[in-house]
Amino acid sequence: MASVEEDFPRGGTAKKPTESKTKVERTEVDNLFQSNEQAETKKRKGAAKDADKKFKKPKTGKGDRGLTLNAEAKCVEILHIKNLKEGTLMLGCVKDVTDFEVTVGLPCGMEGFLSIMNISDSYTKLLSEQLDSADTEEICSLQHLFYPGMVLRCILAKLDVGKQGSLSFQLSINPKLVNKALSSSTLKAGMALSGCVESVEDHGYIVDIGINGTNAFLPKNVRENFPEELKVGQYLTCQVERVKNEGRVVHLSVSPPTAARVCAESQQGWNLTNLLPGLLVKATIKKVTKHGLILEFLSSFTGQVDFLHMEPEQTRSYTEGNEVQACVLYVEPSTRLVGLSLRSFLVQPGARLQHAPAGGERIGEVVKACKMVAMHHMSGAMVELPDKTLAFVHRNHLKEPNEPSNENRVLGMTEHTCRILNFSPIDQIHFVSVRKSVVEKRFHRYHDIQAGQLVEGTVSVLIGHGMVVHLSGHIKGLVPRTHLSDIILKNPEKKYTQGMRIKCRVLSVDADKKNLYLTRKKALVESALPLFLSYTDARPGLVSHGYIVCIKDFGCIVRFYNDVKGLVPLKELSSQPIINPEEIFYVGQVLKAKVLQCNPDKAKLVLSFKAAAEGDMEEVANPQFDCEVGQRLEARIQKKSATGLEVAILPDEIRAVIPTMHLSDHLSNCPLLLESMQEGDTISNLICFSRNKQNIAISKKPTVRWSLEQGVFAKDFSEVTVGMQLIGWIKNLMPYGVFVEFPNGLVGLAPNSALADKFISNAAIAFQPGQTVMAKVTNLDVEKRRFLVTLKISEVICPEGDAQTRLINGLQERRAVTEMLAMRENSDLLQQLASLIVGQKLKLTVDTVDSGARFKSDDLVGATITATKDQVMGVELTLGQKVTAVILHIDILSRCVHVSILPTLVAKKKSLAEGLKYAAIVQHINQDFATISLGDTAQLTVIQTSCHLNEAFPSESDQLKAGMSLSVEVIEASCQELQGLALVSWVFGSPKQQAATFKNWERSRGHCFGDIVRGKVQTVKPASIQVTLEDGSTGSVHVSEVMEVAKVPLGSFPTSTVKVGSEITARVIGGREVSSHRFLPFSHPKFKYNIPELTLIPSKLDENKDFKPVSAKEKINGYTVGEEIKCFVSKFNPKKKTLEVTTHPCVTMTVDLLGIITDPKYSSHPEKLYKIGQAVLAKVVDVTSGPQRCTLSLTGVHQLETGSVTLGMVTNSHPQFGVQMKLPFGNLGTAAVTDLRDAYKPNPLAGYSKDQLLRCFLLGKENGTWQLSLRLSRLNPEQSKPVKDPEVLSVDHLRAGQVIRGYVKSVSEHGVFIRLSMSITGRAQLQQCTKYSVKDHKVLSEHLPPNTLLTTKICSIDKEEGLVYLSLLPEDTGKPDVLPETLGLQLRPVGEKRTYDSKTTTCDSKKKKRTASESVQKQLESQITKKAKKAKTDDNDSGVEVYFREEEDKRDKEPKSDSVKKVTPSPAGPSRLQVAAGFSWDAHLSSLKPALAAQEGESSDGEDQDESKKPQKKSRHELQQEKKAAEKALVQRETELMDPSLRPQDAAAFERLLLASPNSSLLWLQYMAHHLQATQIEQARAVAERALKTISFREEQEKLNVWVALLNLENMYGSEESLKKVFERALQFCEPMPVYQQLADIYAKCNKTKEAEGLYKTMVRRFRQNKAVWLSYGAFLLQQGQSDGASVLLQRALKSLPTKESVDVIAKFAQLEFRYGDPEKGRTMFDKVLTSYPKRTDLWSVFLDLVFKHGSQKEVRALFDRVIALSVSVKKIKFFFKRYLEYEKKHGTPQTIQAVKEKAVEFVEAKGNKAAN
Repeated sequence: MASVEEDFPRGGTAKKPTESKTKVERTEVDNLFQSNEQAETKKRKGAAKDADKKFKKPKTGKGDRGLTLNAEAKCVEILHIKNLKEGTLMLGCVKDVTDFEVTVGLPCGMEGFLSIMNISDSYTKLLSEQLDSADTEEICSLQHLFYPGMVLRCILAKLDVGKQGSLSFQLSINPKLVNKALSSSTLKAGMALSGCVESVEDHGYIVDIGINGTNAFLPKNVRENFPEELKVGQYLTCQVERVKNEGRVVHLSVSPPTAARVCAESQQGWNLTNLLPGLLVKATIKKVTKHGLILEFLSSFTGQVDFLHMEPEQTRSYTEGNEVQACVLYVEPSTRLVGLSLRSFLVQPGARLQHAPAGGERIGEVVKACKMVAMHHMSGAMVELPDKTLAFVHRNHLKEPNEPSNENRVLGMTEHTCRILNFSPIDQIHFVSVRKSVVEKRFHRYHDIQAGQLVEGTVSVLIGHGMVVHLSGHIKGLVPRTHLSDIILKNPEKKYTQGMRIKCRVLSVDADKKNLYLTRKKALVESALPLFLSYTDARPGLVSHGYIVCIKDFGCIVRFYNDVKGLVPLKELSSQPIINPEEIFYVGQVLKAKVLQCNPDKAKLVLSFKAAAEGDMEEVANPQFDCEVGQRLEARIQKKSATGLEVAILPDEIRAVIPTMHLSDHLSNCPLLLESMQEGDTISNLICFSRNKQNIAISKKPTVRWSLEQGVFAKDFSEVTVGMQLIGWIKNLMPYGVFVEFPNGLVGLAPNSALADKFISNAAIAFQPGQTVMAKVTNLDVEKRRFLVTLKISEVICPEGDAQTRLINGLQERRAVTEMLAMRENSDLLQQLASLIVGQKLKLTVDTVDSGARFKSDDLVGATITATKDQVMGVELTLGQKVTAVILHIDILSRCVHVSILPTLVAKKKSLAEGLKYAAIVQHINQDFATISLGDTAQLTVIQTSCHLNEAFPSESDQLKAGMSLSVEVIEASCQELQGLALVSWVFGSPKQQAATFKNWERSRGHCFGDIVRGKVQTVKPASIQVTLEDGSTGSVHVSEVMEVAKVPLGSFPTSTVKVGSEITARVIGGREVSSHRFLPFSHPKFKYNIPELTLIPSKLDENKDFKPVSAKEKINGYTVGEEIKCFVSKFNPKKKTLEVTTHPCVTMTVDLLGIITDPKYSSHPEKLYKIGQAVLAKVVDVTSGPQRCTLSLTGVHQLETGSVTLGMVTNSHPQFGVQMKLPFGNLGTAAVTDLRDAYKPNPLAGYSKDQLLRCFLLGKENGTWQLSLRLSRLNPEQSKPVKDPEVLSVDHLRAGQVIRGYVKSVSEHGVFIRLSMSITGRAQLQQCTKYSVKDHKVLSEHLPPNTLLTTKICSIDKEEGLVYLSLLPEDTGKPDVLPETLGLQLRPVGEKRTYDSKTTTCDSKKKKRTASESVQKQLESQITKKAKKAKTDDNDSGVEVYFREEEDKRDKEPKSDSVKKVTPSPAGPSRLQVAAGFSWDAHLSSLKPALAAQEGESSDGEDQDESKKPQKKSRHELQQEKKAAEKALVQRETELMDPSLRPQDAAAFERLLLASPNSSLLWLQYMAHHLQATQIEQARAVAERALKTISFREEQEKLNVWVALLNLENMYGSEESLKKVFERALQFCEPMPVYQQLADIYAKCNKTKEAEGLYKTMVRRFRQNKAVWLSYGAFLLQQGQSDGASVLLQRALKSLPTKESVDVIAKFAQLEFRYGDPEKGRTMFDKVLTSYPKRTDLWSVFLDLVFKHGSQKEVRALFDRVIALSVSVKKIKFFFKRYLEYEKKHGTPQTIQAVKEKAVEFVEAKGNKAAN
């Protein structure tokens, strides 16, 4: 009760309550809870004042009641933002750490921000001091103090309200605020407190726990959870160990960093005032509610657990009275609300919080098909995602902001679409939203935005350097001031106002830093040119808009997107010479720039304004793409408007337009297609119909496309002739007629008199703009370049089947729209409507009956189902009646289904007969289409409302109406294109019009087979010739029908022999379909063709000769495999990379890429090898590919043969099988990893990618797959280098003792299986793999993944079984052990050395026949490659193998039989036993005897199995000889170990030496080099890390040596990132200056000039006061030949260094000039210095030494003469005379020696005279 009294003190002296009184008081407290509950409820309703009054302590008649404990909540709900108040204590989890702020995740998905100023007072003071001293190197940043996932106790220090009403939580972990309720007197041992390190002392740390008058000390020896040195400001959760001096001194220990793991007890004095989050408490469940639990803890306190913090698996197991362990989550001091958590990650010891979800980052993801599993009133709802994970929807996100709440409606929905908003680490759950506005939001995160995108936003605020634009609630971007407009705005506030909606383009985005830059420049926003988002996009020749960011004398710097920028040189700025660019251009100016050069690797871009302004943009943008009229295209939609689509032609992004009316031949389909298309969609089957300098116009009208592809159009006015028939469209309607537009911009006029056979006074009634029509030219005015056309049906010829083709195209377009809308809106109703078809029957219920009827269906909830009064006539309907209806029409846009319940339509369907005529009735009309019923068959189908393109209806009486009768003829009873409906034909109009139309059709039926026709050549294409015949129709001549195929020269183009305009005589040999344009089959001689196929071959023009048609089947069957045929190139398919060739109009053959080329260099553009129409010679590969196709080869071969070289395409690379390839002619092949190259590489499959073309050698074919070899020795035997790893063709090529390399195939408990060749696999037993004792083969499998390259030695070969036994031991291979010593494995016990001999298998082992199980034996047999197919079962196969090793010491002549050890099979499996060899290097002599005795014992045990053999007792002499031999071996081994010059050869030897000298960097470096020689990079890194931890901190130079070695290692074998990390670590642990210098030297030695120079620049800035840095940089520059740079550097050095250092620096630079630069320049520098400082004899001496090396004798003597004339001390002059004399003695003559002596005498005499005077 002490804690209760402390919380609620009462007057007078405190009396110790008895147990009985305590119970009574608790019952009174329950009454207080009820009163508080009412107050709490009223407060939440808004009566704040009344609540405050009622919350005060009530007075009763029973004395003074001070126990006003916290009340239990009426309804458990989560912690809401509105309930948070300043002072609330919460448990938080760090989510992100930046330089100045920490983002903390709070309970219930909230977030707060911890400022750098709210850590602790000591940390704030440290920051201030270091900032004042301008030394920021030792500042401990927030990244060193906090990490994601770290759990904190924090307090809500401040609530900030943003401009838009959003709340921001400013948190603090300052102990003075968090622990403000604690005092010195309340501290008890065992309490868990949070604090921050205040200072670092010798033996520990002073910790700030926020209690005045209390000093908390943390000894260093109890901080086991923090192995690194703690820093000032470090946050700690500590446990109070001891409290001394009444709380003035506290000893702490560190608890695990996640949270305090010590349960809080009531004896420790915890109460509602000082209760802290993160404390663990023992609680009792008081009440279980739907939304959470009410707990009682610490005897008297009440807390709540919301549903988010109940263990999901134990939710149903919580019952009242249960005791649980809970963690305090938050404490709200004003309402005394305590939140608790039962989640295991907060309660269980050792658990850690995950700051990010385990499945990866999913924030922003839209998830469909989510199910709502629970609704929690006042809190939110739980939803289940498709992957069965739970997520939480806050109540605010269950509805739109302004909508009323309707939780039942939301809960009743079967599925929801959610967007993941956030992940709460403290709750370990995703928070999602089901708001439609949030789900459909285009941008939710900065990651969703890409540079170059067009975005719309709202102007937020204008600031000094730009304008802030909000794209969504929390995504905002900056429009820099220079980008507010195309010109610089002086008063931007006049143009932009707050809240204004604007359109921008994204310049760049940095999602991690949340930096978004936008532009409002109109030229950039509306640019249709390609965008340069990266340097790879800037291909030479492309033109794009960019803006100038810098103007220099040498040109302008232009920037594009994502910081892509380039230089426009001075000469490329304009065609006119520009001297001063600043006078012409300005910063921010937008200009077109053309790419001249681009190097993406170096990020260099050279541009030109001049070339872009010359108007050659389109030609340069894609020099290989020529968009011609009539060319089929594919395009991507860029912008959609009411008038049409702006598209980019793929693949080169050429801008074009598609008018809305050109989307379909049916004008009613055009708006539907426009509605269904979106920006970014790709459209195919387009054709260019007009092109000029301004734009390219594209059409999707099938009829227009057909006419352009068939050549039925005029290229210009000169080709228009009277009588020509053209396909066009209505351009304009005038009172006097209709203007019809044709391809290439031609326009003709159709007067009112020529619109129809029946006069039409008003063309607007009969025609619509954009309607496709057929026109015939009637008059031509050449002077005025205009012509008249007629649209009369009787005068134009319509291709047969045109109406049916247009009907199919129109219905397919509507079906595509339906499917697209259903897919995009993701609605079940739309998908169900899309699956309905006309004529389908439905089970419906009558809903309403009026003039017609409305129905409802359980399957089509939400759809409107109606029937007109005509469709219910004669049927009595009542509400709720069940009826069967048939579908007439589905309108997906209005979600309406039109049905009929007429008995004649819902009756059983009768079959239709093709060719018969039926009386039809129009049942439903929908714009261009009508649904009709066919007689009494109950069959429905769809027709067009007009049967001719030009059909006009002057009055409504002429149009089709529901109920009309028609006469139709069935063409196809069940047409697949019409979804199984019948395809019919019909004629509408008066009897006379019908007769005229019928005659016109009869006339247009064309020509019969064999007719001789005459015509004029209209166009000549490489693969065909278009001919206009005398009757006005158009015919076609195939390239194979121009001349006799035998006479066509190879490589020629037959169609080039025919000239345009020439008169020709041809013969009809077939025809083509109108819809598909495929060659028609020959079924009857009188069959007529409206598009005749002709021949010009003279032999076929003779009417007297018997000329029979040849079908495609007959033509193909006439070819045989391997036959050479002459064919003509038809087209190249770039997607499939196949070449189509033809030999006849009806025969098309395919050539695969591998059948086209023989050299990989042609793979990128194989189409360049062959031109369309070219005659080529091919071989037939296959004639069964299809009914009308066969496969050919152009490489000269038609089948693969063993031993030949061919081209293959990589399809896959598999670790077990090798490289799988696709070969010519449909074959497949595999190249094993041992057949990839002559010299094996560690990663054999690296460098092989899918679709890569390679030359390969065919070894043979097995099971239908070719075995390949990619070895250079196979492909080019003459040019190949010596083979390092030869092929192993069979076991006979191997020999015992041979060292060979191979790849690891697999690792199992039976050993390591190594692939030696394609068919041979060897095995190394576990004891032959490593010298370490390995109990589990998984250790080996982790370090030996498949395809690891190993060197192995062959121990023995069993040629009968085809088995190869290998060894990987270092003493056999000479390579390091396969396992690194860093694993800390024990060496195997050491005994005598083994000998390997496959012939020494003893009789005992022969007698044991498969002691191992049969299943294990079979597994062994399957893993080892054998020659024999089946395992032999004779007595020799024992399942146990005995290995022996030969003695290496040849001097020891002891019998080898003693070393043979019998091996008994293990009962556990077939693992082989191994006998250890040798002895320990430090074994005593006394230890040898037991070892020998043990060996003898083992030997005798093995021999006991054979009773016929007994061990012989050795004589005393033999025992003495063995002892002497052992002593001799021991002495030899000790001698080797004592030899200091002997370098260790294995890891064990290094480890022994390092035990003796752990601080020797030389040994550590040799150890690293030992690993690097074996390319064991990771092991070398591990050794370096061990060295850094082992070497004493006092040995600074030794540690530096290791750091330098590690830097060298990362530079040679690591990445830039790893090198950078090592460098940063080295700077922390060593003196920075030597580390910088060493890395600069490493860069310089590796010729990384750029990196070295950058590092030197950093060094001279950071260590400007260090003379050695300047000298090192100068030496580097001179070595690079930058003498001028060295001179500039010298001047900088002299300014930075103290004046007293100037002379030495100049002298050092002069020496560097002598060594690396210009000696003459160095001599000049010395002269200048020595002139100013002549008494610096040290410099004179250095100058002399340099002149000795680099100067002549004359120069040396002149310099000596200058020196001996100096006025310095006699002692110094004597030194120079001595040197002068030595020089002359070495290089001079007796005369020069004498002259020096004379000069010395003169000098002495002069000095003597001077002294005498």
